[in-house]
Amino acid sequence: MTATATIRDRYGLAMSTTSAKAAEHYVEGVDILLEQGYGSEQRFQQAIDADEGFALAYAGLSMMQMLRGAAADAKASVAKAQQLVRSASRREQGHVEGISLFINGHGPKSLAVSLEHLDEFPRDAVMMRVANRLYLLGCSGAGVQNFPDELYAMLQKLEPNYGDDWAFLGQYAFAHHETGRLDDALSLAERSLAARPTSGHASHSVAHVYFEKGNAVDGGDFLGNWLKGYDSRAPFNIHLSWHQALFELAQGKYSDAVKLYEDVIRPTVVEKSANSLMDSTSLMWRLKMYGGCNPPYPVEEIAEQASPAATTPGPAFRDAHAALAFAASGDEERLASVKTRLRDLAGQGDALAKEVTLPLVKGIGAFADDRYEDAARYLEPVFPQLARIGGSHAQREVFEDTLLESYIRAEQYDKAEDLLRVRLNRRASVRDSYWLARTKASSGEVETAKNTLKQVAQQWETADPNSPEIAAMNTLVNAG
Repeated sequence: MTATATIRDRYGLAMSTTSAKAAEHYVEGVDILLEQGYGSEQRFQQAIDADEGFALAYAGLSMMQMLRGAAADAKASVAKAQQLVRSASRREQGHVEGISLFINGHGPKSLAVSLEHLDEFPRDAVMMRVANRLYLLGCSGAGVQNFPDELYAMLQKLEPNYGDDWAFLGQYAFAHHETGRLDDALSLAERSLAARPTSGHASHSVAHVYFEKGNAVDGGDFLGNWLKGYDSRAPFNIHLSWHQALFELAQGKYSDAVKLYEDVIRPTVVEKSANSLMDSTSLMWRLKMYGGCNPPYPVEEIAEQASPAATTPGPAFRDAHAALAFAASGDEERLASVKTRLRDLAGQGDALAKEVTLPLVKGIGAFADDRYEDAARYLEPVFPQLARIGGSHAQREVFEDTLLESYIRAEQYDKAEDLLRVRLNRRASVRDSYWLARTKASSGEVETAKNTLKQVAQQWETADPNSPEIAAMNTLVNAG
């Protein structure tokens, strides 16, 4: 491999390859990676085929292998990148180091290295994406209580280096809606899509804005139409379909949400990304919690998907979702194993395990056992700190919903109403209005409940009439 400054990527950064063809394939692979489309892994492999000494291509390949769950392949590829990059530039060496730490499970160090690298090489867009991902995975030591603000600050600092670059705008949009800047988020995402209509990252942010605004109808219309042109082989298709399922659920359309699960999200349907557990699990838990019974498919297969969490260390975000899977399926042995592992971590001084993940898992277990007072007791102190486990607000809301439902079932109506008022002041929600009516009815304010339920029924006109939730609502409407 001969280093050269004459071949540069789309961001003007020199690449240590003498093959124009390898560089072309690599740049295409990076763009697909940044838009979260399909074909990055193939492009990186083509770059390697054109130049077997191209370290950056091996690093890119390792990221895609990790995202589809091929951890052994990812570690082998990044090890090859480390070997080859020794004779490359300092920028490329730092790039490979950050990715290697990420692939090998050293999240906090990878984040630190990535942020330091971006200070010197702000237009290394792949490393910007790595840092973004690490924030979302909660891979920053004891968790960052205000990680959305830190993510926003990082991208705000990088903004002057990118201008109207579509990939940057898509990531910047995400940081905006996660910090409550919804109108700006939508504007940034739309600018990104105008330049790169195939960007799954930008369409993802549009979906988040609609979710945060409580506009499931327009959100579902946008995302449903956009997904028609998206390559279904892309791992991100699973997560975007999960967002579409949430829009369907918000409209009371259980059957449409279940169909999306069966066709796209289900662990046994297609090859999954490493993060599809969160999508399959949280959708299942919502269906179970909203309807009061298990969804019409085997939840045990999701527990099997979550099985590595019983014994293998991993991000708190994964552990919390694995707990949902184990609790819903009645897999007490694996749930107990997660608790034991987290208890050991807490005893060793792991603040995130002690203060957030362990009580969160305990609360999930208590909820599944119908011990709602215990569930609320465990979940309540965790609620203000949920951002420390990572993920988006839309993803973390399943745990917030569990706390809210715990309050209602434990007859702690004042607490339930306080939380519902906060949520409804933030954005409209038919389900939150329904939950508020349930709370009012249970605390004796029957007429107020009935008036609210009439409005809910009008808004859920197109909901599945035979779903457990709609049946329960109709029972309340017709109650004497």
